[in-house]
Amino acid sequence: MKYREQFDRQVVREDVWIPTRDGRTRLHARIWRPVDAESDPVPALLEYLPYRKSDWTAPRDAQRHPWYAGHGYASVRVDIRGHGDSEGLPGDEYDAQELADGVDVVNWLAGQPWCTGKVGMFGISWGGFNSLQIAALAPEPLKAIVTVCSTDDRYDNDVHYTGGAVLGIDMLAWAGTMLAFAARPPDPASVGEDRWLPMWRARLDALEPFLHTWLDHQQRDDYWKHGSVCEDYTAIGAAVLAVGGWNDPYRDTVLRLVEHLPGDRVRGIVGPWSHQYPDRGLPPGPAIGFLEETLRWWDQHLKGIDTGVMGEPLLRAWITDPVPPATSYDVLPGRWVGDVKWPSPKVSWDSRPLGAGAEPVLVRSPQHTGLDAGRFFPFGNASDLPPDQREEDGRSVRFDSEPLTERVEILGRPRVRLRLDSATPRAHVVARLCDVAPDGSSTLVTRGVLNLLSRHGRDRAVEWTPGTYEDIEFELTGIGYAIPPGHRIRVAVSDTYWPWVWPHGERGELRVVPAESAVQLPVRERGSEPPIRFEEPEQAVPLDVTYDRPAEPTPERLVTHDVAKGEWTLEVDPNYGGSRTYPDGLRYEESARETYRIRSDDPLSAHAVSEWRIRLRRGDDYDAEIMARTELRATAADFVMDSRVEARANGETVAERAWHRTTPRTSG
Repeated sequence: MKYREQFDRQVVREDVWIPTRDGRTRLHARIWRPVDAESDPVPALLEYLPYRKSDWTAPRDAQRHPWYAGHGYASVRVDIRGHGDSEGLPGDEYDAQELADGVDVVNWLAGQPWCTGKVGMFGISWGGFNSLQIAALAPEPLKAIVTVCSTDDRYDNDVHYTGGAVLGIDMLAWAGTMLAFAARPPDPASVGEDRWLPMWRARLDALEPFLHTWLDHQQRDDYWKHGSVCEDYTAIGAAVLAVGGWNDPYRDTVLRLVEHLPGDRVRGIVGPWSHQYPDRGLPPGPAIGFLEETLRWWDQHLKGIDTGVMGEPLLRAWITDPVPPATSYDVLPGRWVGDVKWPSPKVSWDSRPLGAGAEPVLVRSPQHTGLDAGRFFPFGNASDLPPDQREEDGRSVRFDSEPLTERVEILGRPRVRLRLDSATPRAHVVARLCDVAPDGSSTLVTRGVLNLLSRHGRDRAVEWTPGTYEDIEFELTGIGYAIPPGHRIRVAVSDTYWPWVWPHGERGELRVVPAESAVQLPVRERGSEPPIRFEEPEQAVPLDVTYDRPAEPTPERLVTHDVAKGEWTLEVDPNYGGSRTYPDGLRYEESARETYRIRSDDPLSAHAVSEWRIRLRRGDDYDAEIMARTELRATAADFVMDSRVEARANGETVAERAWHRTTPRTSG
C-alpha cells in the first residue's frame, strides 16, 4: 500500500449542515475539497451512510475522501437522517425518506459555488445500495456512480431471504446490529453540548426493530420491490461501475447489471475479495488500485476526459486457481479475464447428470448441517470462509463426477436441476458445488438454496403435495473458479443448512432421482487473451487511530456439541473492528456476540441471539452506553421475536425499550 501525502491540489475539510425538502431537518456532512474550488469548481462525489462519519467509518473515510479531493473533486460524506450527527429520526433501511433526502443532497451539492453541477455517488454495501436506488430516481446532476458489494434485488440477494428462504444467520444478526447502531447518540462536538441528549432521547423513542418488518414480508411483495432496481433497470440514467467479490454475498449483482444495463454506461469488476473495498489489502487478495480505477471512471463521466475506461471489457473477472480448503487466504492464486459481452460468447453450458440411477435417493440431513458454511458476510477475518467440507458432505447426499481429465474453468452462475419429491408440504433444498482433491479434501466452490414453497415464484407460497415428483431448477451464486485434472466435481444436496437457512417447522425428507437430475456449469473457454492489469493500491494517509488488543481474545467462531442433548451451538464474534481511540479524544468501545443453537433432530429447537454493547466517551461530560439484545425463535406456526435496548448517559438510564412480537410463518 502506498500512502500519499501531497496532491496536485491542496485540500481543505469542512463540516456543514445540508437542508432537506421538509424544511425542518438538516443532515450533517463532512466535505473534503480543493481550497481553490470556488474559483476553479470541481464535480462532487457523495457517500451517504447511517454508519457515522464521526467514529465508525472515520478511518475508512480518511483513506479515500481526501484522496479524491486531492485529485480535483469535492468528496462528501453525509450521515443519513436519524444517524450519526444528522437531525431527524431513524427509519427503515432504504425507505422513501432516506432516498428523498439523498436526492436533496445531490441537488444541494450541484448548486454549490465550488461545484461544476455534476455529481457522482459511491459506496460499499449500504452506500452501494442507495447509490443504485438514487440513480434510479434520476436526479439530473447525478451522472455516474460506483456501487460496491451491493444488490439490485432486496428480496432475493440481501441479508433477509435467499431462494425464498429466511436467512437465519443474517436476518437475526443484521437486525440486531442495526438495532444497536440506530440506538447510538449524536456527537456533542458536532451537534452541541446542549442538543445531543435531547436528540438521543428522541431517537431512542422512535426505535423499532427491523426484524419485525422483515418477517412481516416473507414473500417478494411491494415492500421488497421498493429499492430493488431490478424492477426497472431502464430507470438508471447514470453511468454505473459495479464492483464485487467472489467471497461477498452480493457478487451476482455485478453479473446482472452488466447484463441488463446499456453497454455504453456500465462496466463490472469481480475480484476474489470479501465484503470490503478492494484496495484495503484484507484477505483474500490480491488488492487492486481501486481509487485509481474509480478516478478513471469519475474523470470520464464527470469531467469528460477520455481515460480509456470505456474501452475496458464489459466484465473483468478473477478466475481462482484450485486451492485447498481454508478459512482465510492472504492471496488467492488466479488470473483476470475480460468479456466484452455478458452473457459471454466464451461461456457455454456443460450439463452433467448427477448419476445413472433411476431409483430415488433419500435426502434427510441432520439439522446442524451448515455449521461449516462460513460467514455470510466475510470481512477479511481469520475464520470467515468455509473450512474443509468433508463433514458437511457427510451430512448430505453426494453426487461425484469421475476424476477430470482436463481443467474446467467456471465463470458465472451454475444451475442445479433436480427431479424430487418432498415428504412434507414445506421444505428446503440446498446444493453445494465442491472441488474434491485426490486426498479427499473438499473445497466449497459455490452454493444455492431454494425454499420449495417459492419454486413457482418468490411472490407466492405454494405447498408441495407429498408423493408427487416435480422438476425444480435453481441457480447457485456466481463464481470464477478452475477445477484441475485429477479432481472431482461434487454436488452435495441437503434439506437443511443451519444457521444460514431457518428450518421449516416440520422434520421432512426429500427423494431425488439422480438420472433425471443434473448440474449445469457455465464453462469458459481457455485461450490467449489481452492481459488485464490494475495499478497498485494508493490511499491518503491513514487516520491516527489506536486500536485495542483484547486482554483475553475469544474465538471468532466456536462450535460446541452437547452430545447428551444432541445440541449444537455456534458462537460468533463478528469482529467489526473492536474498541479504539480517535485523534480528537473520542473513545469508542464495541463488543458483540451472536449465538445459534439447534438440536440435530428438531427443527423447532432453532434459536438465535444477537448481543451488543457500545460505549462512546470523551472527557468528563460525554459518556454514552448502549446494550442491545435481539432474539429469534419459532413455533410450528409463528416466528417469535424479543428485543431489548438499554441506554445510559454518564451512568444514568436514558431509556429502556423492550419489544415482544409474533408473526405467522407464511413461507419461512
